[in-house]
Amino acid sequence: MSSLSPFDGSISRRELLQRSSIGFGQLALASLLARNRRAGAGQVDGGANPLAAQTPRLTQRAKSVIFCFMQGGPSHVDTFDHKPMLEQNDNKPIPLDNVDGNQGRTGNILKPFWRFRKRGQSGIAVSDLFPHIGQCVDDICFINSMQTAGASHFPEQMRLHTGSDRLIRPTLGSWVLYGLGSENENLPGFITICPCYNFGNVTLLRGAFLPSAYQMVPIGRSNAISAPPSFRKATFRNTQNPDLSPDLQRKQLNFVARMNRRQLELSGADAELEGRIASFETAFRMQAAAPPLLDFSGETRETLNLYGVDQSGKTENYARQCLLARRLVEQGVRFVELYHAPNSNDSGWDQHNELARYHSSHALEVDKPIAGLLTDLKRRGLLDETLVVWGGEFGRSPGAEVTSKRGGRDHHPWGFTFWMAGGGIKGGIKYGRTDDYGYHAIENPVNFHDLHATILHLLGLDHQQLTFQHGTEQVRLTDALNGLDGHVVHDIIA
Repeated sequence: MSSLSPFDGSISRRELLQRSSIGFGQLALASLLARNRRAGAGQVDGGANPLAAQTPRLTQRAKSVIFCFMQGGPSHVDTFDHKPMLEQNDNKPIPLDNVDGNQGRTGNILKPFWRFRKRGQSGIAVSDLFPHIGQCVDDICFINSMQTAGASHFPEQMRLHTGSDRLIRPTLGSWVLYGLGSENENLPGFITICPCYNFGNVTLLRGAFLPSAYQMVPIGRSNAISAPPSFRKATFRNTQNPDLSPDLQRKQLNFVARMNRRQLELSGADAELEGRIASFETAFRMQAAAPPLLDFSGETRETLNLYGVDQSGKTENYARQCLLARRLVEQGVRFVELYHAPNSNDSGWDQHNELARYHSSHALEVDKPIAGLLTDLKRRGLLDETLVVWGGEFGRSPGAEVTSKRGGRDHHPWGFTFWMAGGGIKGGIKYGRTDDYGYHAIENPVNFHDLHATILHLLGLDHQQLTFQHGTEQVRLTDALNGLDGHVVHDIIA
Protein backbone atom coordinates (compact mmCIF):
# COMPACT_ATOMS: atom_id res chain seq x y z
CA MET A 1 0.00 0.00 0.00
CA SER A 2 2.85 2.37 0.75
CA SER A 3 3.93 2.30 -2.91
CA LEU A 4 0.51 3.29 -4.20
CA SER A 5 -0.52 6.86 -4.48
CA PRO A 6 -4.28 7.15 -3.88
CA PHE A 7 -4.38 9.87 -6.51
CA ASP A 8 -2.61 7.97 -9.28
CA GLY A 9 -5.06 8.14 -12.16
CA SER A 10 -3.33 5.31 -14.01
CA ILE A 11 -5.23 2.61 -12.14
CA SER A 12 -8.89 1.76 -12.43
CA ARG A 13 -11.49 2.22 -9.71
CA ARG A 14 -11.71 -1.57 -9.26
CA GLU A 15 -7.94 -1.89 -8.86
CA LEU A 16 -7.89 0.92 -6.34
CA LEU A 17 -10.58 -0.73 -4.23
CA GLN A 18 -8.77 -4.05 -4.37
CA ARG A 19 -5.41 -2.61 -3.39
CA SER A 20 -6.55 -0.05 -0.84
CA SER A 21 -6.42 -0.91 2.86
CA ILE A 22 -8.40 1.24 5.26
CA GLY A 23 -8.86 -1.36 8.01
CA PHE A 24 -12.08 -3.15 8.99
CA GLY A 25 -12.27 -5.00 5.71
CA GLN A 26 -14.75 -7.46 7.20
CA LEU A 27 -16.87 -4.60 8.53
CA ALA A 28 -17.33 -2.89 5.20
CA LEU A 29 -20.70 -4.57 4.78
CA ALA A 30 -22.09 -2.99 7.93
CA SER A 31 -23.74 -0.02 6.23
CA LEU A 32 -24.86 -1.26 2.81
CA LEU A 33 -28.10 0.26 1.59
CA ALA A 34 -31.52 -1.32 1.57
CA ARG A 35 -34.30 -0.24 -0.75
CA ASN A 36 -36.99 -2.43 0.74
CA ARG A 37 -39.50 -1.07 3.20
CA ARG A 38 -39.22 -2.43 6.74
CA ALA A 39 -42.85 -3.36 7.12
CA GLY A 40 -42.59 -4.02 10.84
CA ALA A 41 -41.41 -0.51 11.68
CA GLY A 42 -43.11 2.84 11.45
CA GLN A 43 -41.48 5.76 9.68
CA VAL A 44 -38.82 4.34 7.43
CA ASP A 45 -35.86 6.43 6.38
CA GLY A 46 -35.98 6.67 2.62
CA GLY A 47 -32.62 8.43 2.46
CA ALA A 48 -29.09 7.17 2.28
CA ASN A 49 -28.80 5.26 5.55
CA PRO A 50 -30.62 1.92 5.84
CA LEU A 51 -29.52 1.65 9.47
CA ALA A 52 -31.18 4.88 10.62
CA ALA A 53 -33.20 4.23 13.79
CA GLN A 54 -36.86 3.50 13.03
CA THR A 55 -40.03 4.30 14.97
CA PRO A 56 -41.69 1.01 16.03
CA ARG A 57 -45.38 0.58 15.31
CA LEU A 58 -46.03 -1.20 18.60
CA THR A 59 -45.22 -0.14 22.14
CA GLN A 60 -41.50 -0.70 22.54
CA ARG A 61 -40.46 -2.32 25.81
CA ALA A 62 -36.90 -3.20 24.84
CA LYS A 63 -34.40 -1.28 22.74
CA SER A 64 -31.68 -3.94 22.62
CA VAL A 65 -31.25 -7.71 22.97
CA ILE A 66 -28.41 -9.69 24.52
CA PHE A 67 -28.73 -13.37 23.62
CA CYS A 68 -26.59 -15.77 25.66
CA PHE A 69 -26.55 -18.84 23.41
CA MET A 70 -25.44 -22.05 25.11
CA GLN A 71 -24.42 -24.29 22.20
CA GLY A 72 -24.96 -28.01 22.65
CA GLY A 73 -28.09 -28.17 24.79
CA PRO A 74 -27.80 -27.62 28.57
CA SER A 75 -29.76 -29.99 30.77
CA HIS A 76 -33.01 -28.40 31.97
CA VAL A 77 -33.51 -31.02 34.71
CA ASP A 78 -30.09 -30.19 36.19
CA THR A 79 -30.48 -26.41 36.06
CA PHE A 80 -33.84 -24.59 36.09
CA ASP A 81 -36.60 -27.24 35.97
CA HIS A 82 -36.81 -28.95 39.35
CA LYS A 83 -38.35 -32.43 39.21
CA PRO A 84 -38.41 -34.14 42.64
CA MET A 85 -39.77 -37.33 41.03
CA LEU A 86 -36.42 -37.84 39.35
CA GLU A 87 -34.74 -37.90 42.74
CA GLN A 88 -37.35 -40.25 44.22
CA ASN A 89 -37.22 -42.72 41.32
CA ASP A 90 -33.56 -42.71 40.36
CA ASN A 91 -32.56 -45.63 38.13
CA LYS A 92 -36.17 -46.76 37.65
CA PRO A 93 -37.90 -46.85 34.25
CA ILE A 94 -39.58 -43.61 33.25
CA PRO A 95 -43.31 -44.33 33.88
CA LEU A 96 -44.57 -42.66 30.71
CA ASP A 97 -46.00 -44.20 27.56
CA ASN A 98 -44.38 -42.03 24.87
CA VAL A 99 -40.67 -41.92 25.69
CA ASP A 100 -39.24 -43.55 22.60
CA GLY A 101 -38.46 -40.37 20.68
CA ASN A 102 -34.72 -40.97 20.93
CA GLN A 103 -35.08 -44.43 19.41
CA GLY A 104 -34.39 -46.30 22.61
CA ARG A 105 -31.31 -44.32 23.62
CA THR A 106 -32.92 -42.94 26.79
CA GLY A 107 -32.82 -45.45 29.62
CA ASN A 108 -33.79 -45.39 33.28
CA ILE A 109 -34.26 -42.21 35.26
CA LEU A 110 -31.08 -40.32 36.09
CA LYS A 111 -31.57 -38.00 39.04
CA PRO A 112 -30.17 -34.44 38.95
CA PHE A 113 -26.50 -34.11 39.78
CA TRP A 114 -27.08 -30.97 41.86
CA ARG A 115 -29.39 -29.97 44.67
CA PHE A 116 -32.17 -27.50 43.93
CA ARG A 117 -32.87 -24.66 46.35
CA LYS A 118 -35.63 -22.06 46.45
CA ARG A 119 -34.20 -18.62 45.85
CA GLY A 120 -35.24 -14.99 45.98
CA GLN A 121 -38.58 -13.62 47.14
CA SER A 122 -40.30 -15.60 44.40
CA GLY A 123 -38.97 -18.87 45.82
CA ILE A 124 -38.13 -20.32 42.41
CA ALA A 125 -35.97 -23.43 42.67
CA VAL A 126 -32.61 -23.26 40.88
CA SER A 127 -29.90 -25.89 41.14
CA ASP A 128 -26.57 -25.31 42.83
CA LEU A 129 -25.02 -25.40 39.36
CA PHE A 130 -26.02 -21.72 38.97
CA PRO A 131 -25.75 -20.07 42.41
CA HIS A 132 -25.12 -16.57 41.00
CA ILE A 133 -27.95 -16.61 38.47
CA GLY A 134 -30.04 -18.07 41.29
CA GLN A 135 -29.63 -14.77 43.14
CA CYS A 136 -31.29 -12.99 40.19
CA VAL A 137 -34.45 -15.12 39.95
CA ASP A 138 -36.76 -12.24 40.88
CA ASP A 139 -35.80 -10.53 37.62
CA ILE A 140 -36.10 -13.69 35.47
CA CYS A 141 -38.97 -15.43 33.68
CA PHE A 142 -38.21 -19.14 33.29
CA ILE A 143 -40.00 -20.70 30.31
CA ASN A 144 -40.06 -24.36 31.34
CA SER A 145 -42.20 -25.51 28.41
CA MET A 146 -39.95 -24.95 25.42
CA GLN A 147 -40.10 -27.55 22.69
CA THR A 148 -38.76 -27.95 19.18
CA ALA A 149 -39.24 -30.33 16.28
CA GLY A 150 -35.95 -32.21 16.08
CA ALA A 151 -33.11 -33.66 18.12
CA SER A 152 -30.09 -32.89 15.94
CA HIS A 153 -27.79 -30.03 16.83
CA PHE A 154 -27.32 -28.06 13.65
CA PRO A 155 -30.92 -28.17 12.34
CA GLU A 156 -32.25 -27.02 15.72
CA GLN A 157 -29.59 -24.33 16.02
CA MET A 158 -30.73 -23.13 12.60
CA ARG A 159 -34.37 -23.21 13.69
CA LEU A 160 -33.56 -21.30 16.87
CA HIS A 161 -31.67 -18.60 15.00
CA THR A 162 -33.51 -18.37 11.68
CA GLY A 163 -36.88 -20.07 12.12
CA SER A 164 -36.04 -22.81 9.62
CA ASP A 165 -34.09 -26.05 9.98
CA ARG A 166 -33.37 -26.38 6.26
CA LEU A 167 -33.73 -23.15 4.31
CA ILE A 168 -31.08 -20.45 4.39
CA ARG A 169 -32.92 -17.67 6.17
CA PRO A 170 -31.84 -14.44 7.90
CA THR A 171 -30.94 -14.81 11.55
CA LEU A 172 -32.90 -13.19 14.38
CA GLY A 173 -30.34 -10.42 14.92
CA SER A 174 -30.50 -9.43 11.25
CA TRP A 175 -34.30 -9.25 11.37
CA VAL A 176 -34.13 -7.03 14.45
CA LEU A 177 -31.66 -4.68 12.79
CA TYR A 178 -33.74 -4.69 9.59
CA GLY A 179 -36.85 -3.69 11.52
CA LEU A 180 -35.39 -1.13 13.91
CA GLY A 181 -32.15 0.19 12.47
CA SER A 182 -29.32 1.24 14.76
CA GLU A 183 -28.97 3.99 17.33
CA ASN A 184 -25.25 4.49 16.71
CA GLU A 185 -23.92 5.21 13.21
CA ASN A 186 -20.34 4.57 14.33
CA LEU A 187 -20.85 0.93 15.33
CA PRO A 188 -22.51 -2.12 13.74
CA GLY A 189 -26.05 -2.72 14.90
CA PHE A 190 -25.69 -6.52 15.17
CA ILE A 191 -22.56 -7.93 16.80
CA THR A 192 -21.75 -11.52 17.74
CA ILE A 193 -19.03 -12.02 20.33
CA CYS A 194 -16.77 -15.05 19.88
CA PRO A 195 -18.95 -16.99 17.41
CA CYS A 196 -18.12 -20.61 16.62
CA TYR A 197 -17.16 -21.32 13.01
CA ASN A 198 -17.04 -25.10 13.29
CA PHE A 199 -19.58 -27.29 11.49
CA GLY A 200 -20.98 -24.39 9.44
CA ASN A 201 -22.30 -22.58 12.50
CA VAL A 202 -21.58 -19.19 10.96
CA THR A 203 -24.61 -19.90 8.74
CA LEU A 204 -26.75 -19.32 11.83
CA LEU A 205 -25.61 -15.73 12.05
CA ARG A 206 -25.86 -14.55 8.46
CA GLY A 207 -28.32 -12.07 7.01
CA ALA A 208 -29.00 -14.46 4.08
CA PHE A 209 -31.06 -12.59 1.47
CA LEU A 210 -31.58 -9.45 3.57
CA PRO A 211 -29.49 -6.52 2.27
CA SER A 212 -25.92 -6.62 3.45
CA ALA A 213 -26.45 -3.72 5.83
CA TYR A 214 -28.11 -6.13 8.23
CA GLN A 215 -25.34 -8.70 8.43
CA MET A 216 -23.71 -9.68 11.70
CA VAL A 217 -20.24 -8.34 12.56
CA PRO A 218 -18.12 -10.81 14.59
CA ILE A 219 -15.78 -9.88 17.39
CA GLY A 220 -13.25 -12.57 18.22
CA ARG A 221 -13.85 -16.28 17.97
CA SER A 222 -14.87 -19.07 20.31
CA ASN A 223 -12.52 -21.63 21.82
CA ALA A 224 -13.31 -23.96 18.96
CA ILE A 225 -10.84 -26.69 18.14
CA SER A 226 -9.60 -24.95 15.00
CA ALA A 227 -9.38 -21.46 16.48
CA PRO A 228 -5.87 -20.11 16.99
CA PRO A 229 -5.21 -18.48 20.39
CA SER A 230 -5.15 -14.99 18.90
CA PHE A 231 -8.80 -15.36 17.90
CA ARG A 232 -10.13 -16.70 21.15
CA LYS A 233 -10.79 -13.51 23.08
CA ALA A 234 -13.33 -10.88 22.24
CA THR A 235 -11.51 -8.16 20.35
CA PHE A 236 -11.87 -6.00 17.28
CA ARG A 237 -9.27 -6.81 14.67
CA ASN A 238 -7.70 -4.45 12.10
CA THR A 239 -8.64 -1.32 14.02
CA GLN A 240 -5.50 0.48 12.92
CA ASN A 241 -3.88 0.95 9.52
CA PRO A 242 -0.10 0.76 9.87
CA ASP A 243 0.50 2.29 6.43
CA LEU A 244 -1.85 5.27 6.26
CA SER A 245 -2.47 8.11 8.68
CA PRO A 246 -6.12 9.05 9.41
CA ASP A 247 -5.65 12.21 7.35
CA LEU A 248 -4.42 10.29 4.31
CA GLN A 249 -7.18 7.70 4.75
CA ARG A 250 -9.71 10.53 4.76
CA LYS A 251 -8.31 11.85 1.48
CA GLN A 252 -8.32 8.36 0.03
CA LEU A 253 -11.93 7.81 1.04
CA ASN A 254 -12.97 11.09 -0.52
CA PHE A 255 -11.25 10.10 -3.75
CA VAL A 256 -12.85 6.63 -3.80
CA ALA A 257 -16.26 8.15 -3.07
CA ARG A 258 -15.90 10.57 -6.00
CA MET A 259 -15.00 7.68 -8.30
CA ASN A 260 -17.95 5.63 -7.07
CA ARG A 261 -20.36 8.52 -7.51
CA ARG A 262 -19.07 9.08 -11.02
CA GLN A 263 -19.82 5.43 -11.72
CA LEU A 264 -23.32 5.93 -10.33
CA GLU A 265 -23.88 8.77 -12.76
CA LEU A 266 -23.02 6.40 -15.58
CA SER A 267 -24.85 3.30 -14.37
CA GLY A 268 -27.85 4.80 -12.60
CA ALA A 269 -29.21 3.73 -9.23
CA ASP A 270 -27.23 0.90 -7.64
CA ALA A 271 -28.07 0.12 -4.01
CA GLU A 272 -25.00 -2.03 -3.45
CA LEU A 273 -22.61 0.58 -4.82
CA GLU A 274 -24.28 3.37 -2.91
CA GLY A 275 -24.11 1.22 0.21
CA ARG A 276 -20.43 0.56 -0.38
CA ILE A 277 -19.78 4.28 -0.23
CA ALA A 278 -21.51 4.43 3.13
CA SER A 279 -19.77 1.27 4.35
CA PHE A 280 -16.33 2.80 3.92
CA GLU A 281 -17.47 5.76 5.98
CA THR A 282 -18.70 3.48 8.77
CA ALA A 283 -15.45 1.50 8.76
CA PHE A 284 -13.46 4.72 8.94
CA ARG A 285 -15.48 6.02 11.90
CA MET A 286 -15.21 2.68 13.69
CA GLN A 287 -11.45 3.01 13.89
CA ALA A 288 -12.05 5.70 16.49
CA ALA A 289 -15.29 4.37 18.02
CA ALA A 290 -14.50 0.66 18.46
CA PRO A 291 -11.18 0.45 20.37
CA PRO A 292 -12.40 2.39 23.44
CA LEU A 293 -15.13 -0.21 23.95
CA LEU A 294 -12.46 -2.80 24.69
CA ASP A 295 -10.64 -0.58 27.17
CA PHE A 296 -11.95 -1.55 30.60
CA SER A 297 -9.57 0.74 32.47
CA GLY A 298 -12.44 3.11 33.25
CA GLU A 299 -14.45 0.37 34.94
CA THR A 300 -14.24 0.17 38.71
CA ARG A 301 -12.56 -2.72 40.46
CA GLU A 302 -15.95 -3.60 41.95
CA THR A 303 -17.52 -3.86 38.48
CA LEU A 304 -14.72 -6.06 37.16
CA ASN A 305 -15.13 -8.34 40.15
CA LEU A 306 -18.92 -8.38 39.71
CA TYR A 307 -18.50 -9.96 36.29
CA GLY A 308 -15.43 -12.02 37.17
CA VAL A 309 -13.16 -10.18 34.72
CA ASP A 310 -10.35 -9.94 37.24
CA GLN A 311 -10.42 -13.66 38.05
CA SER A 312 -8.05 -15.34 35.63
CA GLY A 313 -9.06 -18.78 34.55
CA LYS A 314 -12.60 -19.99 34.14
CA THR A 315 -14.67 -16.80 34.32
CA GLU A 316 -12.38 -14.22 32.73
CA ASN A 317 -13.11 -14.77 29.05
CA TYR A 318 -16.91 -14.95 29.24
CA ALA A 319 -16.91 -12.17 31.81
CA ARG A 320 -15.18 -9.90 29.31
CA GLN A 321 -17.81 -10.84 26.75
CA CYS A 322 -20.66 -9.98 29.13
CA LEU A 323 -19.08 -6.68 30.14
CA LEU A 324 -18.47 -5.84 26.49
CA ALA A 325 -22.12 -6.66 25.74
CA ARG A 326 -23.22 -4.15 28.36
CA ARG A 327 -20.92 -1.52 26.91
CA LEU A 328 -22.25 -2.21 23.41
CA VAL A 329 -25.93 -1.86 24.26
CA GLU A 330 -25.02 1.20 26.29
CA GLN A 331 -23.73 2.68 23.02
CA GLY A 332 -26.89 1.82 21.10
CA VAL A 333 -25.96 -1.52 19.50
CA ARG A 334 -29.27 -3.24 18.79
CA PHE A 335 -28.51 -6.96 19.03
CA VAL A 336 -25.57 -8.72 20.73
CA GLU A 337 -25.13 -12.49 20.79
CA LEU A 338 -22.69 -14.13 23.17
CA TYR A 339 -21.72 -17.50 21.80
CA HIS A 340 -20.69 -20.02 24.46
CA ALA A 341 -19.36 -22.85 22.33
CA PRO A 342 -17.24 -26.00 22.73
CA ASN A 343 -13.50 -25.79 23.14
CA SER A 344 -10.75 -28.23 22.33
CA ASN A 345 -11.35 -30.37 25.41
CA ASP A 346 -15.05 -31.18 25.26
CA SER A 347 -18.33 -30.81 23.38
CA GLY A 348 -19.73 -27.69 25.01
CA TRP A 349 -23.03 -28.39 26.74
CA ASP A 350 -23.49 -31.60 24.72
CA GLN A 351 -22.80 -34.09 27.50
CA HIS A 352 -23.55 -37.64 26.40
CA ASN A 353 -20.94 -38.67 28.99
CA GLU A 354 -19.65 -37.13 32.21
CA LEU A 355 -22.38 -34.51 32.40
CA ALA A 356 -21.57 -33.65 36.00
CA ARG A 357 -17.96 -32.87 35.12
CA TYR A 358 -18.52 -30.78 32.03
CA HIS A 359 -21.72 -28.98 33.04
CA SER A 360 -19.86 -27.92 36.19
CA SER A 361 -17.03 -26.53 34.11
CA HIS A 362 -19.26 -24.62 31.71
CA ALA A 363 -21.57 -23.28 34.38
CA LEU A 364 -18.55 -21.95 36.23
CA GLU A 365 -17.53 -20.10 33.07
CA VAL A 366 -20.88 -18.34 32.55
CA ASP A 367 -22.76 -18.22 35.88
CA LYS A 368 -21.06 -15.28 37.58
CA PRO A 369 -20.57 -13.26 34.36
CA ILE A 370 -24.26 -13.52 33.38
CA ALA A 371 -25.43 -12.69 36.89
CA GLY A 372 -23.01 -9.76 36.87
CA LEU A 373 -24.49 -8.61 33.57
CA LEU A 374 -28.04 -8.69 34.95
CA THR A 375 -27.02 -6.89 38.13
CA ASP A 376 -25.00 -4.25 36.29
CA LEU A 377 -27.74 -3.57 33.73
CA LYS A 378 -30.28 -3.21 36.51
CA ARG A 379 -28.30 -0.78 38.65
CA ARG A 380 -27.53 1.36 35.59
CA GLY A 381 -31.18 1.57 34.64
CA LEU A 382 -30.56 -0.43 31.46
CA LEU A 383 -32.33 -3.70 32.29
CA ASP A 384 -35.77 -2.22 31.65
CA GLU A 385 -34.78 -1.49 28.05
CA THR A 386 -32.46 -4.47 27.45
CA LEU A 387 -33.87 -7.96 26.90
CA VAL A 388 -31.52 -10.73 28.06
CA VAL A 389 -32.24 -14.21 26.67
CA TRP A 390 -30.56 -17.49 27.74
CA GLY A 391 -30.84 -20.96 26.23
CA GLY A 392 -29.62 -23.66 23.86
CA GLU A 393 -31.04 -25.59 20.92
CA PHE A 394 -32.75 -28.18 23.18
CA GLY A 395 -32.50 -29.76 26.63
CA ARG A 396 -31.25 -33.15 27.78
CA SER A 397 -33.07 -36.37 28.58
CA PRO A 398 -34.39 -37.05 32.10
CA GLY A 399 -33.15 -40.61 31.73
CA ALA A 400 -29.56 -41.75 31.37
CA GLU A 401 -28.30 -42.30 27.85
CA VAL A 402 -28.24 -46.05 27.32
CA THR A 403 -24.83 -46.03 25.64
CA SER A 404 -23.29 -43.89 28.38
CA LYS A 405 -21.47 -45.51 31.26
CA ARG A 406 -20.35 -42.24 32.78
CA GLY A 407 -23.51 -40.31 33.59
CA GLY A 408 -24.61 -38.71 30.33
CA ARG A 409 -27.91 -37.50 28.91
CA ASP A 410 -29.14 -37.53 25.32
CA HIS A 411 -30.64 -34.68 23.24
CA HIS A 412 -34.13 -33.70 24.34
CA PRO A 413 -36.42 -31.46 22.22
CA TRP A 414 -39.80 -32.33 23.81
CA GLY A 415 -39.54 -30.12 26.87
CA PHE A 416 -36.72 -27.84 28.08
CA THR A 417 -36.01 -24.38 29.49
CA PHE A 418 -35.20 -20.91 28.23
CA TRP A 419 -35.18 -17.82 30.39
CA MET A 420 -35.61 -14.12 29.72
CA ALA A 421 -35.05 -11.03 31.86
CA GLY A 422 -35.55 -7.29 31.50
CA GLY A 423 -36.98 -5.55 28.45
CA GLY A 424 -40.62 -5.72 29.53
CA ILE A 425 -40.56 -9.30 30.87
CA LYS A 426 -42.25 -10.25 34.14
CA GLY A 427 -39.62 -11.24 36.67
CA GLY A 428 -39.78 -13.92 39.32
CA ILE A 429 -42.15 -16.23 37.44
CA LYS A 430 -42.19 -19.63 35.80
CA TYR A 431 -44.18 -20.07 32.60
CA GLY A 432 -45.37 -23.40 31.25
CA ARG A 433 -44.59 -26.79 32.69
CA THR A 434 -43.15 -30.16 31.79
CA ASP A 435 -44.54 -33.39 33.23
CA ASP A 436 -43.35 -34.74 36.58
CA TYR A 437 -40.26 -36.21 34.93
CA GLY A 438 -39.32 -33.23 32.76
CA TYR A 439 -39.98 -35.19 29.58
CA HIS A 440 -42.83 -33.45 27.72
CA ALA A 441 -44.03 -29.85 27.77
CA ILE A 442 -47.63 -30.32 28.93
CA GLU A 443 -48.70 -26.79 29.84
CA ASN A 444 -48.39 -23.69 27.64
CA PRO A 445 -45.82 -25.13 25.21
CA VAL A 446 -43.58 -22.55 23.51
CA ASN A 447 -41.72 -23.16 20.25
CA PHE A 448 -38.95 -21.10 18.69
CA HIS A 449 -41.37 -19.17 16.47
CA ASP A 450 -43.27 -18.15 19.61
CA LEU A 451 -40.01 -17.07 21.17
CA HIS A 452 -39.13 -15.01 18.08
CA ALA A 453 -42.58 -13.43 17.93
CA THR A 454 -42.34 -12.45 21.60
CA ILE A 455 -38.86 -10.96 21.27
CA LEU A 456 -39.94 -8.89 18.25
CA HIS A 457 -43.09 -7.77 20.07
CA LEU A 458 -41.06 -6.53 23.04
CA LEU A 459 -38.92 -4.56 20.59
CA GLY A 460 -42.04 -2.92 19.15
CA LEU A 461 -42.18 -5.03 15.98
CA ASP A 462 -45.15 -6.99 14.66
CA HIS A 463 -43.75 -10.36 13.63
CA GLN A 464 -46.49 -10.82 11.03
CA GLN A 465 -45.78 -7.46 9.41
CA LEU A 466 -41.98 -7.56 9.51
CA THR A 467 -41.51 -9.01 6.03
CA PHE A 468 -39.07 -8.92 3.15
CA GLN A 469 -39.78 -9.48 -0.54
CA HIS A 470 -37.52 -12.36 -1.53
CA GLY A 471 -38.11 -13.38 -5.10
CA THR A 472 -41.82 -13.98 -5.46
CA GLU A 473 -42.65 -14.38 -1.78
CA GLN A 474 -43.01 -12.17 1.26
CA VAL A 475 -40.79 -13.77 3.88
CA ARG A 476 -40.86 -13.28 7.64
CA LEU A 477 -38.96 -14.76 10.55
CA THR A 478 -42.03 -16.54 11.92
CA ASP A 479 -43.32 -18.06 8.68
CA ALA A 480 -45.55 -21.07 9.21
CA LEU A 481 -42.84 -23.58 8.32
CA ASN A 482 -43.56 -27.19 9.32
CA GLY A 483 -47.08 -26.07 10.17
CA LEU A 484 -45.84 -23.91 13.07
CA ASP A 485 -46.66 -20.24 13.16
CA GLY A 486 -45.42 -17.87 15.83
CA HIS A 487 -47.58 -16.43 18.61
CA VAL A 488 -46.64 -13.74 21.12
CA VAL A 489 -46.56 -15.11 24.68
CA HIS A 490 -48.43 -12.21 26.25
CA ASP A 491 -48.61 -13.82 29.72
CA ILE A 492 -44.91 -13.24 30.37
CA ILE A 493 -44.98 -9.55 29.40
CA ALA A 494 -45.18 -7.07 32.28
